[in-house]
Amino acid sequence: MHNPPVANKNPKDVGAHGEHRIDDYYWMKDRQDPAVVEYLESENEYTKARMKHTEAFQDKLYDELVGRIKETDQSVPEIIGGYHYYTRTEKDKQYEIFCRRSGADGAEEVLLDENALAEGQGYFSVGVLKISPDHRLLAYSIDTDGSESYTLYVKDLDSGELLDEKIPDTYYGVEWANDNQTLFYNVLDETKRPFKLYRHVLGQGRDTDEEVYHENDDAFYVGVKKTKSKKYLLLELGSNTTTEVYYLDADRPQGTFDLIHPRQHEMEYYASHHGDYFYILTNDEAKNFKLMKTPVADPSKSNWSEVVPGRK
Repeated sequence: MHNPPVANKNPKDVGAHGEHRIDDYYWMKDRQDPAVVEYLESENEYTKARMKHTEAFQDKLYDELVGRIKETDQSVPEIIGGYHYYTRTEKDKQYEIFCRRSGADGAEEVLLDENALAEGQGYFSVGVLKISPDHRLLAYSIDTDGSESYTLYVKDLDSGELLDEKIPDTYYGVEWANDNQTLFYNVLDETKRPFKLYRHVLGQGRDTDEEVYHENDDAFYVGVKKTKSKKYLLLELGSNTTTEVYYLDADRPQGTFDLIHPRQHEMEYYASHHGDYFYILTNDEAKNFKLMKTPVADPSKSNWSEVVPGRK
């Protein structure tokens, strides 16, 4: 094969807001279209043919790179509730093994072997790993097609069995409430933007999950996280230049998320929690950011007080 493949042009107007823009290759967005697959395979064949004379060098380079990697290795453990959580890798295995010990000298417990899950898959990636507050359950998500659209599962760590939960099209936002029964997760729209947050109770079907928040502005992404104090769940909304944060007591997962401060154009703020206060990192009138604090009882911006001033 001497000549590279040439993709067909199929003009499509993909303009918006009164502007017109023609995309000749919009048809390639359809990953299931046999014509798209055929074209990509022809590109791969062409590349392989053109690079054939370098195959011996590719093997040499690969061996040199691998020779500089410690294939059998272990991460520094993270201590949570008396357990030491860590990941480790083994020689000639492509993926990580997620483990824990009860105390520094306890017996190793393999929580998730990604290598076993990846067997037979053309592509495999783990999105999130979230241990329940009582350390009995593991919520994890996997992607097997490279779309970054993950399916969420829950594993019983006592029995080693999966629960009935199987939630498709989730993203990286997954958090447990403190009741060990409620999960919050974000989902993707057709453009792969995380745009909704859902509340799921174990044992109940996906179709009964409550939509907690729906972000209609295409510039904003929906995320969820838990404060390091484990006291609050934070619903975080963000664009490239603006953020907005809601909070919910993690002990009362059926409650309503309350707003800290409404989005304000080109103002970013990020919340954390300690004691009776939320601590707010913000660029409001501080280009390089400053640290504020505000009482949890009423975190509105009128109650923000400065802890560390901004500096030029």
